[in-house]
Amino acid sequence: METDLLKKVRKIEIKTRALSHQIFAGEYHSAFKGRGMAFSEVREYQYGDDVRSMDWNVTARLRTPYIKVFEEERELTVMLLIDVSGSRAFGTVVRSKKDLMAEVAAVLSFSASINNDKVGALFFSSKVEKFIPPKKGRTHLLRIIREILEFKPQEKGTDIGEALRYLTNAIKKRCTAFLLSDMLDTDENAAPRYEEALKIAAGRHDLSVINIYDPREREIPDVGLIRIRDAETGQGMWVDSSSFKVRSSFAQWNRDLYEDTIHLLRRYKVDNVSISTNQDYVKELISFFKNRA
Repeated sequence: METDLLKKVRKIEIKTRALSHQIFAGEYHSAFKGRGMAFSEVREYQYGDDVRSMDWNVTARLRTPYIKVFEEERELTVMLLIDVSGSRAFGTVVRSKKDLMAEVAAVLSFSASINNDKVGALFFSSKVEKFIPPKKGRTHLLRIIREILEFKPQEKGTDIGEALRYLTNAIKKRCTAFLLSDMLDTDENAAPRYEEALKIAAGRHDLSVINIYDPREREIPDVGLIRIRDAETGQGMWVDSSSFKVRSSFAQWNRDLYEDTIHLLRRYKVDNVSISTNQDYVKELISFFKNRA
């Protein structure tokens, strides 16, 4: 079992490290800026330089025009907020949501590492299950990937608000945060119940949402009488999937939830991308990065 896990981690590392080097590193750098500009040096003025960068003290002392040169403060802190609730094990086509999350998180981690950024992780269900402080290094990144694959949470529910509140309290300086979740966290009226925490976290950090889902969560196929079970509550029921009314009601409920989620994210200027377990996440992430740049 341990050997199989190590093989899986290694396979993900090889695949995603190559993608990060060949495709994502430049896009990531453009999409996620540093904290600002830091003073680097002074040099003699050249034709076309911005006179607003003139260093008047050095110019007066040397009697020759000199300007200040600034460089981008590139190093970032990247936090991965990983949904480890019961529903992450679901997958009907190519892979489970858990496996897709692991690959996407690995790509983000290695892309950040190539740009010399620190990476941390927060695993959450209906509570914060585990917090891994931001660090650099291959061993640290492999630990995060391994945890995503093998971590066994104490709870099965989902509380996105709790994870966002923990992020706000634990990371004081502005960071780049990715929330990887199926975003299935609603109140009794089927509305997202994490708005206040999202508002605060988005105001303090550069927050993005990567919505991981399976196509069967949004549409039920016509296969007759089937039994479905809520992976988080354990409740099950029989459903007649041959009924057009049942299928259309289920699909409409999911469309409404998705639209409510998108409107909420847009309200607080949170960038987002939805990736299905049967999609090419490479194409989706590249598009996501380019739209941010």
